[in-house]
Amino acid sequence: MRKRPFRCGLEELGNDLYAWMQPDGGWGWSNAGFIRDGETSMLVDTLFDEPLTAGMLKAIEDATGIAPGEIGTLVNTHANGDHTHGNALVPNAEVIASNAAGREMMELPPAALAKLKAAGATGALGEAGEHFAKVFAPFDFSRARGRAPTRTFDKRLDLRVGDKAVELHMLGPAHTEGDTLVWLPGERVVYTGDLLFIDSTPVMWSGSVDNWLAACERILSFGAEYIVPGHGPITDATGVRRVQEYLRFLDREVRIRFDAGMPAEQTALDIALGEFRHWLEPERIAVNVVTLYRGYQGDSSVPDMVSLFGLMARVRRSSRKRWYEGASA
Repeated sequence: MRKRPFRCGLEELGNDLYAWMQPDGGWGWSNAGFIRDGETSMLVDTLFDEPLTAGMLKAIEDATGIAPGEIGTLVNTHANGDHTHGNALVPNAEVIASNAAGREMMELPPAALAKLKAAGATGALGEAGEHFAKVFAPFDFSRARGRAPTRTFDKRLDLRVGDKAVELHMLGPAHTEGDTLVWLPGERVVYTGDLLFIDSTPVMWSGSVDNWLAACERILSFGAEYIVPGHGPITDATGVRRVQEYLRFLDREVRIRFDAGMPAEQTALDIALGEFRHWLEPERIAVNVVTLYRGYQGDSSVPDMVSLFGLMARVRRSSRKRWYEGASA
């Protein structure tokens, strides 16, 4: 694959396939996709708020002549708001997501995030709220409406956009419970959602590592020409393998400390990230450690988001010298 610059805007992948890219790929700055064949079209994900989504849809209309109201299908790769909050701006599309993603969307609607952000800005939630409000400061949740799926599926759904075959594969739990990728075998392009973070730290809200590694193997098996991740630049097999390296490293280092009886917070502070410390948001290791601990313990309860953001804030503060000031780890 010819290396492409990571720049904001619409990237044409050939044969009426597009990627919408949002540097730097950190918290909330997600990618999306667009597929067309004649007058038939599919949008892969919306963005974290409606102004951002409106800007993307305007660029798509300028490039393709397809207006938002003419988009026939919207696929949400998973439930997180940076891939769903703009759904209402595609009013006539059939909205498709996995069953698990549909359930998760109902559990954390845009209004809930708006409430958390507002509380965090006032200091009501302590360091957790401050961290939440800071990382999501660029986004306007207060007017985001979202839109629930109108069609769900379990493991696989085969669709068409005109003459283009489109396969949806649900491969979670990994990043979330309902992670889905969108594969076009004829065009050899795959939109992975947040099964891939490139040059930024993957965050594992649901796990497991084994499922996520298997999902990466599925991506590799396609032999895609273009791999569009949920966050970060367009990549190839090398980027997928780097995500696998991080996941294996994480599982190995966390398991050693779990077996030794080390508390989760201490584990998150103790692990030296080495070559991965330069990826964006290394403090996400805190969420990953807690998720792995819960998996090792057989705990299937829903984690508390506020406590996880508090832990990330503490890990970021405590590890700033090692991670952000260039000291060796």
